Amino acid sequence: MPKQLLQGNQAIALAAEVAGLKFFAGYPITPASEIIHELVNKKHIKTLQMEDEIASINAVMGASLAGVKAMTATSGPGFSLMQESIGHAHMMEVPIVIVNVQRVGPSTGMPTLPAQGDVIQCIHGSHGDYFPIVFYPNSVAELYQYTIAAFNAAEESLSPVILLSDGYISHLYETITPHRDFEIKHRTSPPLGASNRHFTGLSHEGSIPKTSDIDNYRRLISRFQEKQQLTAQRYNYYEYLECGKETDILLISYGALSRVAYYFKNDFSLYRPIRMFPVVEEIKIIAPKYKRIIMMEMNTGQYVREIERLLRREIEFIPILGGRIDLQEIKQKLREEK
Repeated sequence: MPKQLLQGNQAIALAAEVAGLKFFAGYPITPASEIIHELVNKKHIKTLQMEDEIASINAVMGASLAGVKAMTATSGPGFSLMQESIGHAHMMEVPIVIVNVQRVGPSTGMPTLPAQGDVIQCIHGSHGDYFPIVFYPNSVAELYQYTIAAFNAAEESLSPVILLSDGYISHLYETITPHRDFEIKHRTSPPLGASNRHFTGLSHEGSIPKTSDIDNYRRLISRFQEKQQLTAQRYNYYEYLECGKETDILLISYGALSRVAYYFKNDFSLYRPIRMFPVVEEIKIIAPKYKRIIMMEMNTGQYVREIERLLRREIEFIPILGGRIDLQEIKQKLREEK
C-alpha cells in the first residue's frame, strides 16, 4: 500500500469508505467541513448537505435503520444540537458514527482554534442512563485507524459511537500508509421493514412499548450497559510510555495535547487514553507506581474528574485554554507543579 500525504479530516473520510460507509449527512462547520468535502466526490457514498445538524443526525439514523452504514461529522455547536437524537439512537439501538472535531466554545467560540471542551458532553449530553463508546486519536494515522474501529464498535454494540478529534489533529497533514487489511464488521441486524422491531424512543421489551413497567426498564438499561462494556473491552486502546529513568510522576494527556507531552518522555512517564469512554481500567494498574499524577487538558478540568473518580485519589491539573498549545507555557506550568 503506497504512502499518502493526508489531512486528518481526509483520513477520516478515507477510513470511513474502507469501513463500508454508504451514507453521510452533515452540515458544513469549521473545523470539520473537509470531511463532507471529501465524501461528496465519492459516487458510491450518498452524501447530503442538510439544513442543520438536527436534520443531519436524524437522516443518518434513518439510513442506518434502512440497512446501511452511516456517519455524520460536526463540531461543538452542531454536536450540541445532536444530543437529543443521540439519546434516541441509543434507545433504538441504531449503529452510527458521529465525528466531533472540537473547537473553542461555548457557543460559536473560536471556530478555527482547537479545544477539548466536549469530552463530558460525549457521555452526558443527552438525558438518561446511557453511555457511548468514545475514541480520541492524536495523529492522522490514528484518525484513519480509529475511524474504522468506530464503525466496527458501532456494529457490535448497535449504538452510536463517537470519534473525537480537534482542530489541530483534523487539520494536520502527515504521511501515512492507509492499510486496508483491518477486520471490518458487517451489518447483521435486518433493515427497517424486514422484521418486527421497535422504532420509538419509548422504553420497550423487544418490539413492545412498555412505558410503566419498572422491572422491564431496569432490565433494559442493564442490558444496554452490559453490551457497551462488553464491546468496549474489545477496543481497549491506550498508550503508556514508561520513563527510561526513575520517576515518581505520571503525566496524562490526550488528543493534540498529548503530542506535546511526548517532549517530556525522558522526565516523566506518560499515559494517554485513546478509548475515552468507558474509561480504560488499566490506569488503575499503572497509577499506583507513581506518587504524583499530573494531567493536562484543553479545558478547565473535564476528564481529570473521571480519572480521579476511578482512581479514588487527587490528581494535579494543568488547564491549557484558548486554542493555543505552547511548549514554553507547558514547561513553565510543569515547573510550577514541581
